[in-house]
Amino acid sequence: MASGFERVDEDKERGLDHGAWVPLFLIYPEANIPVCQLSIQSERDGNYHYNLGKALAPLKDEGVLIMGSGAATHNLEVLSQDLDGVVLPWDLEFDTWLKDALLQGRYEDVNQYEEKAPHAKMAHPWPDHFYPLHVAIGAAGENAKAKLIHESWHMGSFSYASYQFTTIG
Repeated sequence: MASGFERVDEDKERGLDHGAWVPLFLIYPEANIPVCQLSIQSERDGNYHYNLGKALAPLKDEGVLIMGSGAATHNLEVLSQDLDGVVLPWDLEFDTWLKDALLQGRYEDVNQYEEKAPHAKMAHPWPDHFYPLHVAIGAAGENAKAKLIHESWHMGSFSYASYQFTTIG
């Protein structure tokens, strides 16, 4: 509430989305940690999700891992087994822009990616696989530094570039 969010609705019936359970299964195969999954709000924008992350930032001081999962690029319409090993030029251009923006700390540009990034609508026709990144950036704090920790491509249109955010100073 102090962060400007009016309410939180809890759904005790829904299980974890594949965007949560797949990475958690790989990291914690024993499933021995508590998990709280947050839903993105696809009708909102990057700034909203960044601010949601900022509201969660104090949880880091309590030892809570805040993780956003999705994909650096995610366009199902052009996905093809025939493209495995190939990176589409517009996808690479978006991914490179994102990497540069994150590593240079241009988080406001990432929040405004629809206007600032090349081929934003092609790379993310729907924002649901991109907004978790905005939450993670916000949760890391204003002095956070991004580090690229993994790069790979799948079926021409999925960039699995992964970033870690650490607080500096």
